Amino acid sequence: MPLNDALSRLLVIAGPVLLAAPLAAAMSGQSPALPDWRGKTVLITGSTDGLGRELALTFAGAGAHVIVHGRNAERGQAVVADITKQGRGSARFIAADLASLDAVRTFAETVARDYPRIDLLINNAGIAAGPGTPRRTSADGHELHFAVNYLAGWVLVHRLRPALEAAAPSRIVNVASIAQAPIDFADVMLERPGAHTRGYSQSKLAQITMTRALAPEFAERGITMVALHPATLMDTNMVKGLGAPVRSTVREGHDAVMAVAQMSALEPGAYFDGSRRATPHAQAADRDAQAKLRELSTRLTRVP
Repeated sequence: MPLNDALSRLLVIAGPVLLAAPLAAAMSGQSPALPDWRGKTVLITGSTDGLGRELALTFAGAGAHVIVHGRNAERGQAVVADITKQGRGSARFIAADLASLDAVRTFAETVARDYPRIDLLINNAGIAAGPGTPRRTSADGHELHFAVNYLAGWVLVHRLRPALEAAAPSRIVNVASIAQAPIDFADVMLERPGAHTRGYSQSKLAQITMTRALAPEFAERGITMVALHPATLMDTNMVKGLGAPVRSTVREGHDAVMAVAQMSALEPGAYFDGSRRATPHAQAADRDAQAKLRELSTRLTRVP
């Protein structure tokens, strides 16, 4: 499905974000009472702007140490400074370009070395190309959406699994989308004419399929992995850059992620639309597709 068609679909089928009880106060403009995150470590990719930034501020405000990630050091240090000003929690910025698998592996190695325990990993970083944008590739020659939105997360969940296991019970939240297109295993890198317009939606279904495929074995180690669509067309710089009409706020997406991240019980491999359980594209549950994606991901990244 082309990105502009996927965005149009979002406008039609996306329902309101339903918040879990612990965050119901947020809907009335009140500050929700968060659990105490003191002594816990949270890694949020893509946390120098938009949804990731708001999540970083909230977790730090609840006492957590937040690993802030992004490409831009100035913006990253600004988030750290804002967290420091809050007077609660702490933060450190670590830069990495997720369009390079070498950079992702180095980032993961740095985090694993310096943080032997990670309580929560939120794979939030992502890109989306607007209509008319030509096909783009990563530093490794992979279709750019697939590389940044999916392969980077594959590397991180595997390389950081020991740290997540050490902090068990821990969680991984993969920020996906209701814009989902089946993975074309005959043309994953979307080289056929016009195929690249499905890049975003294919990469998002890959995230959800990965979540379904890996969740059982991660759960055996005390790590619960889930995926969610936070909110539809939030007022982020990415959405504005697409020229798409804004349909929700970053705060709505933030509240959905916080609700899911802090639910008292989560089924490993679950997918959420906002904070409501939902059913993704059927391919996510297809065992053959899961096996093909695992083999492809291991071959492309050399991880695990």
